[in-house]
Amino acid sequence: MPTPAPPLIQADHLVRRFKRETPARGFLGALTDLVRVSSVEREVVSDVSFQIAQGEAVALLGPNGAGKSTTIKMLCGILRPNSGSLTVGGLDPWRDRQRHVRNIGVVFGQRTQLWWDLAVIEGYDLLAAMFGVSARDYKARLDRFDAVLGIGALLRTPVRALSLGERMRCELAAALLHAPPILILDEPTIGLDVAVKLKLRAFLTELRNEGSTTLLLTTHDLGDVAALCPRVMVLAQGKLVHDGSMANLLGTLGGQRVLRVRLRTPAAPPPGAIADDGGFHIPFTGDAAELVRVILSTHDVEDLRVDDPSVEEWIARFYEGPA
Repeated sequence: MPTPAPPLIQADHLVRRFKRETPARGFLGALTDLVRVSSVEREVVSDVSFQIAQGEAVALLGPNGAGKSTTIKMLCGILRPNSGSLTVGGLDPWRDRQRHVRNIGVVFGQRTQLWWDLAVIEGYDLLAAMFGVSARDYKARLDRFDAVLGIGALLRTPVRALSLGERMRCELAAALLHAPPILILDEPTIGLDVAVKLKLRAFLTELRNEGSTTLLLTTHDLGDVAALCPRVMVLAQGKLVHDGSMANLLGTLGGQRVLRVRLRTPAAPPPGAIADDGGFHIPFTGDAAELVRVILSTHDVEDLRVDDPSVEEWIARFYEGPA
């Protein structure tokens, strides 16, 4: 039996703390701070462990301050863990940073890796030279990016003159120019209109389906998660509180559903129901079949439907749960 391949990303008991200064108040406090400024230490990532195999597409979710960006920065080699171990493609991202960055492509939704005053194509030329991309591969990849992302008309435009949607398409192409085996996306669709968002999702779906690129995505847009990532990891207060499928996550949350009923003839709503225009609605949990059977036997129903809570509502409750 062949030996299974080791995980592409291996994180064991990661801990990252930050020290924050707390200046004293008032004149005497200011004098004291000239000698010694007090500080407090906060653990932003607490004993987090996970594995990601080659070709997986994984979403890293969590509320603001949960430790997502800190985890991403450790994976990129920008930050060093205070304790624990981390390998990405067999390398320590911090110690082997020069070799490591050749294996990753990164898109930060609120930062640019392109040169602000240069035309897009000039930035690409510099990146291709830095990563040693051959002329043949460079042309082939630009052609593909143009076909899927529509960047051809933008190549001669200075980055500063691009709209947000145009810049994000160009940023994604820049991150993939050297064909990295790992693509890390931190809020890549933030602030984008629906058309651009769908274009980016389609391209990332195509990339994921090819199976050679490992995708790690952080986002608050659960549409991105549903479209791209079969696996979901959730951070809350620095701890990994879920690692599995979105379906399993929603199954653990449960949630209140609503049966909405429109009547042919006016009638009093049953106990627990709330009257509305043309009928009533009933909040409930569990199986809808018995409730629907009772309503159909007691009321002249024109139409009915069951509304599930939005995924956003379920996830929001999950974020609040560990507090």
